[in-house]
Amino acid sequence: MIIKPAHPSDSELLTNITKKSKAYWGYSGEQMDIWSEALTITEAYIETNSVYKLVLDNLIIGYYSFFYENENTIRLDNLFILPDYIGKGYGQLLMEDLLLRITAMKIKKIVLHADPNAERFYLKFGFTTTGRIENFNKDRYLPVMELNSIS
Repeated sequence: MIIKPAHPSDSELLTNITKKSKAYWGYSGEQMDIWSEALTITEAYIETNSVYKLVLDNLIIGYYSFFYENENTIRLDNLFILPDYIGKGYGQLLMEDLLLRITAMKIKKIVLHADPNAERFYLKFGFTTTGRIENFNKDRYLPVMELNSIS
């Protein structure tokens, strides 16, 4: 098992992981269709942002991505695992890798907009919920979370 930078050619695989992982939470096909564009990881996205994939037995089973909000803060934009691997510690491995990576980069704060189903996952790592933000779907709110003083 290894976590390494994603390559632009991984875009289709990462999109597949994103959509399957999101659907795991029971969202309807109609809802998934509405989110399809937002859940698509393009080659340009991988070239522009920090994207790290988790490879197990030559299969990409998950990934995370982030970008800088400013010199001290990053936004965790994605963290997804294929459904067959959810609940087996792989999300934790990705989060630990992220935390080690950004500690080395002297980042002080991580912010994110969590799927409501993932809020507890982030709370386990010390994130706090600082508010709610309406998603692009009316009447759907996402937890706004942050982790401060990373070191």
